[in-house]
Amino acid sequence: MYNLKLITIREYLAKVRNKSFITMTFVSPVIMVGMFLLIIYLANLNNSKTSTVSILDESGFFIEEFESTHNVEYKDYSNFSKSQAIDSSKQNDFTGLLYIPSFEDEQYPDQNIEFYTNSSPNTDLISTIELKLSHLLTEKKLTDKNIDLAKIQASQTDISLKLENFSGEQTSKLSNYVKMAFGGGAGYLLFMFIIIYGNMVMRSVIEEKTSRIVEIIISSVKPIQLMWGKILGTTFAGLTQFLIWLILGGILLSVASLFLNIDMTALPSSPEQMADADASMRMVQEVIVDIARLPLLTLIISFIIYFIGGYFLYSAIYAAIGAAVDNETDTQQFIFPITIPLMLGIYVGFFSVIGDPHGTVATIFSHIPLTSPVVMLMRIPFGVPLWEVLISIIILFISIFFVAWIGSKIYRVGILMYGKKPTYKEIGKWLKY
Repeated sequence: MYNLKLITIREYLAKVRNKSFITMTFVSPVIMVGMFLLIIYLANLNNSKTSTVSILDESGFFIEEFESTHNVEYKDYSNFSKSQAIDSSKQNDFTGLLYIPSFEDEQYPDQNIEFYTNSSPNTDLISTIELKLSHLLTEKKLTDKNIDLAKIQASQTDISLKLENFSGEQTSKLSNYVKMAFGGGAGYLLFMFIIIYGNMVMRSVIEEKTSRIVEIIISSVKPIQLMWGKILGTTFAGLTQFLIWLILGGILLSVASLFLNIDMTALPSSPEQMADADASMRMVQEVIVDIARLPLLTLIISFIIYFIGGYFLYSAIYAAIGAAVDNETDTQQFIFPITIPLMLGIYVGFFSVIGDPHGTVATIFSHIPLTSPVVMLMRIPFGVPLWEVLISIIILFISIFFVAWIGSKIYRVGILMYGKKPTYKEIGKWLKY
């Protein structure tokens, strides 16, 4: 145990003193916060832009219904000919020209309305115009058929289901999306950490092997102690880096919100959503309530446990690969099979969990050790029984000992093998030594 402690401390200090590690630890939060602020700034910039649309309404029926708003200005071009309207709109660099042809009796211009523009217009703008035209033309058709619009409007009913579970707790329509956002974010974050720090373990083994330092080290310690010392040292270095990211990122976001003139709550939305402030406020309130009802403590504890379990499981494999090869180029044939289960876990999580979080596919993959750290984290916000989570964790940690036993055998032989590119068949023979 003393040797394991020494190797862990040595590996930890070697990582945290590395110039690239220090650089990425302090530069990464700055880059991430900068990207976040840029997105918010561009969203505000996009929302503040005013589009100008000229309207040539030869029918004279629609023009008065188009009223300018804070982000769309409509100009009446009804006195222009079609060619003049197109030329004028182009010269004035308008967003586009809406052309509505004349019609008689019941020859409605459903398929003849055109929108001219130099570039691809904003999809929200097009949707708004289409919705308005559809509504106006529908009313026109009903009026022409002598149907009382007042009675139809009075008869229209907007149903909004009140969602409530069997225990009497109210939920919202956005509940599943909130749960998926938290579960998916936790699963994807774990996926990235395993890839990043697993590769760090592998590179560390390759560096010591190629420099022949390992030959001196294993004269004093057992190979399995060396392997686990590297894994634990890298684990603590990774946790240190993650904590610094959280603290520094939080400080930078707080400073940005205080000193920069950027609306941190601004997100791209359609004109209809922006116009309906009450509906937006209700939506925000529903999201806050849904977040408060999430099993956040369970999710945080589960993230830590699955991070440790998933990281140890994959790190043992990465360390074995690092010991088996002489350089990073030779690792490619072994890395891809390892990443397949992780990628499968991500895809199963996003495509199966959100559709049926308690279905057969999601349940099975949340218990398979190579995919359970990702899939189970995505399922937990949807409410997974505690006994099911415990079974998944027990299977995961039993698998760690099994994989570590196999990995240590490969590590023990491979760490002193040079000059030969290993094959799967040869690695299989190492397990018998």
